[in-house]
Amino acid sequence: MTNSGAPLAGRREWTAFVVLLLPLLLVSMDVSVLFYAVPVISESLDVTATEQLWIFDVYAFALAGLLITMGSLGDRIGRRKLLLLGAAAFGTASVAAAYADSAGMLIAARAVLGIGGATLMPSTMALVRTLFRDDKQRSTAIGIWSGAMAGGIALGSVVGGVLLEHFWWGSVFLINVPAMLLLLVLAPVLVPESKDPRPGRFDLLSVPLSMGAVLPVIYGLKQIAADGFSVPMGACVAAGLLAGYAFVRRQRTVRHAMISRELFRHRAYGLGVAFNTLASVGMMGSAYFTTQYLQSVLGMGPLEAALWGLVPSLAVSVVAPFATTVARKADKARVIACGFLAGAAGYGVLALSDTDSLATALTGAALIACGIVAVMAPAADMALATAPPEKAGSAAALMETGQEFGNALGMAVFGSLGTAVYRRDVTDALPADLPHDAVSAVRETLGGAAGVAARLPEAAGANVLAAAREAFTHGMVVASVGGAALLVLAAALALASGRRARTPDTAAAEPAATAVAARN
Repeated sequence: MTNSGAPLAGRREWTAFVVLLLPLLLVSMDVSVLFYAVPVISESLDVTATEQLWIFDVYAFALAGLLITMGSLGDRIGRRKLLLLGAAAFGTASVAAAYADSAGMLIAARAVLGIGGATLMPSTMALVRTLFRDDKQRSTAIGIWSGAMAGGIALGSVVGGVLLEHFWWGSVFLINVPAMLLLLVLAPVLVPESKDPRPGRFDLLSVPLSMGAVLPVIYGLKQIAADGFSVPMGACVAAGLLAGYAFVRRQRTVRHAMISRELFRHRAYGLGVAFNTLASVGMMGSAYFTTQYLQSVLGMGPLEAALWGLVPSLAVSVVAPFATTVARKADKARVIACGFLAGAAGYGVLALSDTDSLATALTGAALIACGIVAVMAPAADMALATAPPEKAGSAAALMETGQEFGNALGMAVFGSLGTAVYRRDVTDALPADLPHDAVSAVRETLGGAAGVAARLPEAAGANVLAAAREAFTHGMVVASVGGAALLVLAAALALASGRRARTPDTAAAEPAATAVAARN
């Protein structure tokens, strides 16, 4: 027992925590594991451009759209039960994806993978909340959790590249199966069940409203990032915002809301969600450019670029637990502000890049990643510490939904800014006698410029590719300045608002009868 009276977790709880890291790692890996597999899949299954887009995006859409629903469902039926159902779905869908013989079957399997991921993500974080009642232990666990999630995204691309070097494309999905089987065997033994003892009636109407709020906004932002602003995509985002307004209004008025109003009794919960969302915006702004910079500007192969991309992740694995340790001894708002400032400094370094700046780009990316994780870990701890244990599933799901929004918004804002600079610069630099269709391809993407350059005479192709690389790097520099400004503002917001929000002692905030914990 600690001085506050909260029980300390022992070997059993820490072993259960290690088991919970399995689904977290795999769900985050599945975000990036297809980066290098898609060309092979496209050739094998004769995939169209539209089908390729859906193979990529359907997983993220299903995951984001169902997080809130699954978090609320876990609070009602039991988080361990939902975790096991999700593991079974995730493993089965992985086998189906690995042996898919058509694009339609692969898209359907990826959709089920996203549904399984939506059950696994909030369940793991909610169970961390119930496993660790002591403030210090919970902070440490959340720091490790945050580092594992960030590391999984980077590791996914490397694992995918290695597997494709030696096996067929379905192997990138089959790696999920042994881990899910292990989870199904160990979780019933090691992970205690927990749920809300008085959950109330499940609000079915909130399910389509929550999906209608999340999916159109994320889809619209992703399309705006890829193709620029258009009226249909603007209307799509607006429709999602209207559905979001209806969802929030229902949560404020209905008796048994999907998102409990009790979560927002403590101001620190809302601040934790907001800071986590802002951090996601900053992280995606960096990732959008650095992955393309390594391959398309520096000319690295996919596996080489993925291996260099691990450098920031190695730093993150150290910073995440350290940030939560510091946050226990210092004011969380100040730690979060320092994290935002470190990320801003990283963007400042990234803004110094030219077309041959590997060390500069990696240093900037590492600083950004470390700063962002230094925000995410204490922000998650701030939110979960104030969330009632019986609402842990909903609390975790709402925070992760905010993270998905942040990812989409970061890609849209930074991607659109960088693309606008790229298209202006490259248009001004192209030869006047270049055919119109070639100009259009060069203006579209840096990859398109590389394709055009390969078809031109050597000298002309080299000039076109050099102009495109210069334009892309300039776009990255301008976006980095914007990223630095955004994170400085976020740091100021953290300092201003955090002074009035303090995380109460966990034990004091936890009534003894509010959670059901049964060890089997």
